[in-house]
Amino acid sequence: MIEFEKIYGLGDLDKFTKEILSFIGDGGIILLRGNLASGKTAFAKAFAKTIGLLEDVSSPSFSVLNEYDNRFFHYDVYQGGLSGFLQNGLFEKLEESGYHLIEWAGEDFERALSSLGIGYSTIDIEVQKEKRIYKVKINAHSEGS
Repeated sequence: MIEFEKIYGLGDLDKFTKEILSFIGDGGIILLRGNLASGKTAFAKAFAKTIGLLEDVSSPSFSVLNEYDNRFFHYDVYQGGLSGFLQNGLFEKLEESGYHLIEWAGEDFERALSSLGIGYSTIDIEVQKEKRIYKVKINAHSEGS
């Protein structure tokens, strides 16, 4: 497992998303965690731009999933949690090739992924004045978390 911590302003997300992309390659699941307005959606928008998406990425708060170009999947499980994700049959969606960024995925979500043998990475975001502290764990599942 690769673990590191970075501090960036929201204006520097392009540099940070390129770094994350260099670790995960051409697909994967990233769980984005942080308080309200910590920058989860801002990270997802910057990540989409980094992989070359031309569409404007928006928060999937009410739709649960916004899909772009059959390769970028942006989820928000705040409203329904793990049970809502399961009820909507979205675990099957995680099998599709591409990038799956999931906002508000808690420990129960991680346990479900691990029990199904699905690898994932996590980014925990903390607000520090105008900057953000990003605590990153790449491929957390492969090390048995």
